[in-house]
Amino acid sequence: MGRIALLSDGKVEFSRGCSLSRCWKPKIPLSKWCVVSSFVFNLSFSPLKAALLPFPHSLINRWQVNWNINLMGMMLLVLFVLITGTFSVVFSKMDTVNIGAIMTVKTITGTVSAIAMKTAVDDINSDPTILPGRNLSLSIHDANFSGFLSIVGALKYMEADVVAVIGPQSSVMAHVLSNLANELHVPFLSFTALDPSLSPLQYPYFIQTAPNDLYLMTAIADMISYFGYREVTAIYTDDDQFRNSIYTLGDELSTKRCQLSYKAPLPPDSSLKPKDIHDALVNVRSMESRVVVVHTYSKVGLSVFEAAKSLGMMKKGYIWIATSWLSTVLDSSGISSQNASVLQGVLTLRPHTPDSAKKQAFERRWKNLSNESIGLNPYGLFAYDTVWMVARALDKFFNEGGKISFSNDSRLISLKGTKGLNLGALSIFDGGTQLRANLLQTNMSGLTGPVGFTPDQSMIRPSFDIINIVGIQGRVLGYWSNHSGLSIQLPETLYAKPSNRSFSNQQLRSVVWPGNTKEKPRGWEFSNNGRPLRIGVPLRASFKEIHGFTVDVFLAALKLVPYPVPYEFVMFGDGLKNPSYSELVNKVAYNAFDAAVGDIAIITNRTKIVDFTQPYIESGLVVVVPIKKIDSSAWAFFRPFTPLMWVVTAIFFIIIGVVVWILEHRLNDDFRGPPKQQLVTILWFTLSTMFFSHRENTVSTLGRLVLFIWLFVVLIINSSYTASLTSILTVQQLSSPIRGIDSLISTNERIGFQVGSFAENYLIEELNIPKSRLVALGSPQEYAEKLGAGIVAAIVDERPYIDLFLASNCRFQVVGQEFTKSGWGFAFPRDSPLAIDMSTAILTLSENGKLQKIHDNWLKRKICAPQNSDSDQLQLESFSGLFLIFGVACVLALLVYFGMMLWDFGKHHSELEDPSSKSGSHSVRRFLSFADEKEDVFKSKLKRKREMSLSHTNGREVDSRNRSNRIQAEFDED
Repeated sequence: MGRIALLSDGKVEFSRGCSLSRCWKPKIPLSKWCVVSSFVFNLSFSPLKAALLPFPHSLINRWQVNWNINLMGMMLLVLFVLITGTFSVVFSKMDTVNIGAIMTVKTITGTVSAIAMKTAVDDINSDPTILPGRNLSLSIHDANFSGFLSIVGALKYMEADVVAVIGPQSSVMAHVLSNLANELHVPFLSFTALDPSLSPLQYPYFIQTAPNDLYLMTAIADMISYFGYREVTAIYTDDDQFRNSIYTLGDELSTKRCQLSYKAPLPPDSSLKPKDIHDALVNVRSMESRVVVVHTYSKVGLSVFEAAKSLGMMKKGYIWIATSWLSTVLDSSGISSQNASVLQGVLTLRPHTPDSAKKQAFERRWKNLSNESIGLNPYGLFAYDTVWMVARALDKFFNEGGKISFSNDSRLISLKGTKGLNLGALSIFDGGTQLRANLLQTNMSGLTGPVGFTPDQSMIRPSFDIINIVGIQGRVLGYWSNHSGLSIQLPETLYAKPSNRSFSNQQLRSVVWPGNTKEKPRGWEFSNNGRPLRIGVPLRASFKEIHGFTVDVFLAALKLVPYPVPYEFVMFGDGLKNPSYSELVNKVAYNAFDAAVGDIAIITNRTKIVDFTQPYIESGLVVVVPIKKIDSSAWAFFRPFTPLMWVVTAIFFIIIGVVVWILEHRLNDDFRGPPKQQLVTILWFTLSTMFFSHRENTVSTLGRLVLFIWLFVVLIINSSYTASLTSILTVQQLSSPIRGIDSLISTNERIGFQVGSFAENYLIEELNIPKSRLVALGSPQEYAEKLGAGIVAAIVDERPYIDLFLASNCRFQVVGQEFTKSGWGFAFPRDSPLAIDMSTAILTLSENGKLQKIHDNWLKRKICAPQNSDSDQLQLESFSGLFLIFGVACVLALLVYFGMMLWDFGKHHSELEDPSSKSGSHSVRRFLSFADEKEDVFKSKLKRKREMSLSHTNGREVDSRNRSNRIQAEFDED
């Protein structure tokens, strides 16, 4: 029961120390606490007026009480007091729900969080819609930078029947107290203990109410990848608050082909000395990486930057990234003019909280809440939302019929040897499981935006502001969100769109780097430990020109690198035989060499362990076989076509003649006449089309169409035949049946390869050629010897070596195409930034022509002198077959011709011969005259002779007949 006593002196005495705004709930009817509601008073009685002022005006208006006190009313009231002696108001009983908080109040985050949490409790208690009939009570335990005091505070809360604890502030204690939470079922909620290793599977009752450091480190890794850096150094406090986050950073960097190359741990805050910071920074300065991430407490972080400034590490060339501790300092304390020069160009991250009317209203209240002693930072907003999260979970708990009750742990009661520890006072919260479930089902809109949890118990929509310290202010460069990565758009707008984390979509505004420059630093420098780069160079036993070429290319490229590179060449091999290039690459991978310069082929297996520069010469495996000029053949002109091709071509020549004759016979006089003439016409027309010299016209449309297509076919056949015959007669022909790698694999011939080359492994592993077929060769002289003697049928080697070999050995030739495509490059350890700069230099050499000049100086192929100066001239043997066919045709034609002439002469000679001249010489002259005489003239003479002979014979017959008639007449007369 609550009691308000109106004393005789006009003072009001409150017998229950509670918040008036909380006690005056609308549920309490006015008739239960005021017996003078019907009076109208006049507020001229100042003591009473002062006593009534704390009552809420809203309640007074709601209950329609008009406090108008006048003098008469006051007298009646005094009379009533004298009679009754007291003025009593009866309150309904109020339940108090206790929650605790464990913070180090003297820190920036602790101070801001304490103010925010107290404000949240007041707002909750004044809100009639949340926890009605109950009072939320918050107790804050100051850990005072002590883990021991944090444990004491947690045990105190467990004895006081606290249902939830906000804290601890440090992940160090979170690992300890989470075990206590698991056993007693009391949820612990923290917005500052954000160690990603605090797994909800291991610690289900520990809930992180701000984005944990997994997202923070992912954002930093994305930033480093965005700027193109590959190596990172980390400075951090070596405790659970920061150590595990740095391990997470290393994991995230590795997914982006970056690495955490050096870690500089600092002792915990309590034992840290300035010398520790100095020594750590000296070690960092000796490393190659100039990208430094500082993950520590705010006080330590500022000391690190001050020491870095004194060591000259805040100048141009360095990239400093501070985690969210620096943004907390920026928001709450600001940056002094003294620290402005120290922090110039530093990048930091701040948990992103969307702008809203609720957030703006709270920011306006903050000045009064904090008395302008400290600025508001995001962790204050998370603290406020965390209290509301607990209140809403409790409200749901009570609405579902839950009751706050605790049970003793029998294990603690029966525990021996704990006399005086009072462990029995530690009780299990019976509703802890349900309260935890309610907390994880939170779905509200708070000062930090939407508040809720993912299935893995992480906060939804984690995002960060990326800030660049310029002067005494922080300039926002952009934002990072787990949804879309880096962007200059607000994360809340991006969550409404599909996720897009492609590299082209990552954007940030321009950065002012340390040294007050906008030029992006390279991100690394050669360490100042005095040791030059040890560069392995293969000491070859053959092809010495290759060594000079590769070294000259390296030196020329090195001159284009925009910084000095100390180096020394270390020969690899004994010079008696070519070294193993795979072994050389392995030495680079295992840091025995800092780089390798030589004729190193870029192949898949090697790229898995080292980084190569841009290829400075193209290369690939080729097949070399011996060649010789094939002896000229009299029948070489038959070789362009196969026998089947010849037969088919002849058949189609006949077909085209027949088809055209059919199409033209009825329309074209050229295709008419006696059968013999038509047959000759068909054959002549067909053959003449081969040379496009046919004289017969085609008049039908179909005939012209067929002839057009046929002439096109003849053109292709003629061109192909001519090209093939030209190649056969002029190009050197191979004496080996090997035409390339495929035909070489199909044989059982032995194959040569260069000692130390990757060709051996390629032939065995990729082409499945038995090792017994492979022969190792060590020099160009051995190449020529083994090929010439037939010990190996072919040699497989890289193109540059083969070009040098063929320059002085014309008896051999490359067959087929390159069956691998690669190049030579310089090898560097994985993620070496020098490999990128050397690649850029090689491209520059290629573009300005210097690379080609170096190539020509060492590897320009000389043309070997031919063995015979007339070896490319065409010989008579190549055409003797054609001449023979032509000669035989001529002889046969003449024999047939003279045979027919002799037959004609012998047949008609007796008719024309003069009986008076039958001498041999006259017959010869007569034959020669016959042979010289035109056939038409001879035929006309023969015709006249026959006519004269016929007329003479007819006259004689007539005379004989007349004579017979006369004799018959005379006989008749007689």
